[in-house]
Amino acid sequence: MRKCASRLLVMLLVSSLAIALCGCAGGKVGSADADSLITIGIPQDLDDSLDPHIAEGAGTREVLFNVFEGLVKPNSNGDLIPAVASDYNINENGTVYTFTLREGVKFHNGETVTVQDIKASLDKCAGTESGQPLVAAFSNVKAITAVDEKTVTVELNTADTDFLPNLTAAILPANHLDASTQPIGTGPYKYVSRSPQENIVLERFDDYWGEKANIKNVVLKIVADADTIVMNLEGGSVDLMARLNTDQANQLSKDKFDIYEGTMNLVQALYLNNSVEPFNNVKVRQALCYALNVQDVMDFVSDGKGTEVGSSMFPAFGKYFMKELNDTYNTDIEKAKTLLKEAGYADGFTFSITVASNYKQHVDTAQVLKEQFKAIGVTANINLVEWDTWLSDVYMGRNFESTVVGVDASTFSARSMLGRFVSDSGKNFMNFNSAAYDKAYSEAVASTDETVQTAKYKECERILSEEAANVYIQDLPNLVAVNNKFGGYEFYPLYVMDFAKLYKK
Repeated sequence: MRKCASRLLVMLLVSSLAIALCGCAGGKVGSADADSLITIGIPQDLDDSLDPHIAEGAGTREVLFNVFEGLVKPNSNGDLIPAVASDYNINENGTVYTFTLREGVKFHNGETVTVQDIKASLDKCAGTESGQPLVAAFSNVKAITAVDEKTVTVELNTADTDFLPNLTAAILPANHLDASTQPIGTGPYKYVSRSPQENIVLERFDDYWGEKANIKNVVLKIVADADTIVMNLEGGSVDLMARLNTDQANQLSKDKFDIYEGTMNLVQALYLNNSVEPFNNVKVRQALCYALNVQDVMDFVSDGKGTEVGSSMFPAFGKYFMKELNDTYNTDIEKAKTLLKEAGYADGFTFSITVASNYKQHVDTAQVLKEQFKAIGVTANINLVEWDTWLSDVYMGRNFESTVVGVDASTFSARSMLGRFVSDSGKNFMNFNSAAYDKAYSEAVASTDETVQTAKYKECERILSEEAANVYIQDLPNLVAVNNKFGGYEFYPLYVMDFAKLYKK
C-alpha cells in the first residue's frame, strides 16, 4: 500500500513547528556585534533575476525574502502581518484594499518610502502602462490610487477576498523599479554584491524600520555539488545549510552541529509533460501512479521521513490539505498493467526523467522510480542536468518528458499552489489542460464565501489527483545543519529562510 506509517505522518504533519533535535547552549549576541558573519550554503546561484517581481526560482525568492518587503509579509506561522504598511482594511465585498503607509520606512539607498513608491511598484506588477500584468495575480486590478501622503488603495475589477497574499509583492523605489542587477528594498538585509556561481553578499540594514538583524554580514555560498556539502560544513567554509538528506546529516559531528528538522513545504512529484506522448493519455499517467510505492521512496531517500501527498497541496496549508487523496492510487501493479494495455502500451514504453543534479533528494527519488516502473514494463532513463539547464529547458522551455522536482508556494495561499495548473497559466510547465479544472478554479477565485471557496479549491485538488496530472509523492523532510556557534533558525510554512533571526551565541 502507498500509505505512510501513521506514526511518521503524524510526526511530520506538525513538523512545521520544527523542533531542534539538538539542544542549543550559549547566549545570544545582540545587533551590536558589528563584526559578526555567517556563511550559508545554497544549492544554486540566484538563477533567473534579482528583480523580486519576476523571480521564478524558489531558491532566488528564498534569498530575496530578506532584502524586500511588501505592504504585508508572512511571519513564521504563515500569518500575514503589516510591513511597509502599518495597517490595512478590506471592504465587505473584497473589491477595495486600503493601506496606510508606515512612517519612517527607508529604502536601502537611504530614501524614505512614499505612497508614490508603493503605487509605482504595484502599477509595475499590474502592468498599468502596458496593459499586460507582470504578475498574473494582478490581472484583476482595476486601479491603484495614492489617496494622500499616507494612504494607497488597490481596487479590483471583481470581488476577491483572498487577494491580500499578493500584496507581499516587493515595494521598490519609484525611480529604481528595475532591480534585476542592483536590488534596493526595505528588508532587514541589503544587497552588497554577487559573484556568479560563487557567492552573494548581504549586509544588515541598520536603518530597518523593525527589529534589526542580529548578524551584520551574511555570505551565501553556492554549493552546487551535493557531494561536497558535508566537507564544506565540517571544514568550516559553511556555517548553515538547509535541505540535507539523512545520510549527510548523520555524517556531521554531533558536537559541532545542531540539526533542525522540519518540512520543505513543497510538493515533490514526477511532473509529467501532459502535451507529449504517452503522457497525453490519462490512462498512462494513472498507470504510473499505480506503480508508485511512496513509502519505498521515503525509505530510500530519507530513512522513512516525509509526508505523503496525493495532489498539489502540502500539509502546512491545513484546511486545504486533503489527506484522503493519498489513497487515490494505492500501489497496484496489475491495475497499472491493465491501464497500459488499454492505452495501447501493453509492452510498456521508454521515457526520460530530467533532474537537476544539485538536488540529491530528487535524484535519489528518480532512481527509486526507475526501479519501480520496471515492474510494469516501463523503462525510465535519468537525465541529469545543471540547474540553469533545468530552468531553461524544463521550466521555461517545457522541452521535457518528465522531471522530479518540488513545487512550492510563492505566497501562503491555495491559489499560489493551484493557479499554475490553469490551462493558460504561464507557470503551467506541465501543460496540464482540463476544462473541469479551469471551471472549478475560476469559481474558487470568484467566490467571496470562504466555505464555497475552500470546497472549490478542494475540487481542483481532486481533479489533479484523479486525472493524474502528475505522479504525486511527498512533502520532503527538511534537515537543517547549523554550526552550534549560531542559533535562532526558524522554519516558515513557505520556502524561505529568515536570516534576521539568526544570532551568534
